[in-house]
Amino acid sequence: MNQEVVITCAITGSGDTAGVHPDLPITPEQIAASAVDAGKAGAAVVHIHVRDPETGNPARDPRLYADVVERIRASGVDVIINLTAGMGGDLVVDPENSSIPGEGTDFIAPLDRLLHVEALLPEICTLDCGSMNFGDAHAVMINTPSHLRVMAERVRSLGVKPELEIFDTGHLAFALQLAREGLLGDRPMYQFCHGIAWGMPADVGLLKNMVDQLPPDAFWTSFAISRMQMPWVAQSMLLGGHVRVGLEDNLYLERGRFASNAQLVEKAKGLISGLGASGVGPQRARELIGLAPRK
Repeated sequence: MNQEVVITCAITGSGDTAGVHPDLPITPEQIAASAVDAGKAGAAVVHIHVRDPETGNPARDPRLYADVVERIRASGVDVIINLTAGMGGDLVVDPENSSIPGEGTDFIAPLDRLLHVEALLPEICTLDCGSMNFGDAHAVMINTPSHLRVMAERVRSLGVKPELEIFDTGHLAFALQLAREGLLGDRPMYQFCHGIAWGMPADVGLLKNMVDQLPPDAFWTSFAISRMQMPWVAQSMLLGGHVRVGLEDNLYLERGRFASNAQLVEKAKGLISGLGASGVGPQRARELIGLAPRK
């Protein structure tokens, strides 16, 4: 069991949840405020997506990221910023003509997916480690091996830590290959993502199988979505890992009661404490993850 647990809070995500949760953070001000509140509640890391302030739809405008990051950094609350680099890899096949991209496609060059990372230099950014069917209709998340190598090399050159997003078992195989090729820097950081159709289900046997394939000194975390979010906090730390909660993955504190990010962090922290471990602050989290100390 892991005795020192890093809690990540994923603030808003890119899912179609703005019309479901009445207080989902949407504007840069709301996202930053929610991230600061999560940090105060015990999250050492905040994972940031941005949304169009007018529509609530997912966005990837570097100016929106800059607004969020500047507000967090100006807050005086020390928290590790983790920016998504997953946007811009979406293909929606046109249902009437499968030979062309359909409405909702957002597929750009790999280095263009890192423009906000280059500009803002967060301590961590994500790197999705493979392609997969996303949802139950026409959407595919595309991350080709060649694109991922280009992105990994660029992230490494920027001095940013890539968080390797593992949505399926083959993604782990490719992440381990990137490490063998020297594209990930020292002590890679892995995150196992469970419960997203059609990736890995929330099956603890799958999680253990993948954890057993990691190098002995690997830093890893995992999460599961929806009602499995809190059970997965326990599963992850009991297997020696760290945890992620937040409104990106689950909207509810309990059945029928909407949550805030801070409330989800507080609930996770209580579970961790109840199992005899403790959530760590951002400075200790930097040591565990392998980040440079904050000056």
